[in-house]
This record gives sequence, C-alpha cells and structure tokens, in this order.
Amino acid sequence: MRNGMGSWPFVVGFLVFMIMWAATNTWVLSSRAWDPYPYILLNLFLSMLAGLQGAILLIAAKRQDAIAAAMAQHDLETNLMAKAEIEQLSVINDQQLKILKELLALGAVRSSDAAVREGI
Repeated sequence: MRNGMGSWPFVVGFLVFMIMWAATNTWVLSSRAWDPYPYILLNLFLSMLAGLQGAILLIAAKRQDAIAAAMAQHDLETNLMAKAEIEQLSVINDQQLKILKELLALGAVRSSDAAVREGI
C-alpha cells in the first residue's frame, strides 16, 4: 500500500479526484451542492487520509527497519564465519609453508650428502 501511495499514478488520480470534487460542487451542482465552497467535507476526508497515510508510512518504515536489521545480522554472521574459515586456511597455509621449508632443507642436505659420496 505504501508503494501505491508513493507513486505518480496515485498523485495524479488524487489530483483528478479533488478537481472533480471541486468542479462538481462548484459548477455542476451549484444550487444543490452537498459540499459547497470551502469544501468542509473534502477537508475532513483529506485530514482523515493524511492520518491514515502517516500511520501506514510508519508501519512500513518499521517493517523496513526490521528487514534491514535482519539482513545486517545475517551479514555479520556470514562475515564471522568467513573470518573463521580464513583464519583456518591461514593456519593450514602456515603449516604447508613449514613443511615445504623442511622438505627444501632435507633436499639440500641429501644433495650435499650425495655430492660428498660421489667425490665432487
């Protein structure tokens, strides 16, 4: 309903309705108008509509805030899980680097031992 009230078709339709109300009560029914100028009944309807629109917009804003809060909470949980996974992968990466360094050191020792055996 909020999207309907916040649209150009609503604004145009509302303006057309008000112009028709004024024209009907001013010229068409000039002697038997049910709401002659200054259009007190129309003013009452507009006031009631403004009150309803305010309440509807507040309800919609609260709903949108709740949706935004839920999405922010989901984003936080996702980010925390991603952080934990990245930290875990970093630990695994550090372990792999340590193993590679040990293998390189072991390979260097073996190649120097082989060179000594061959008399180079």
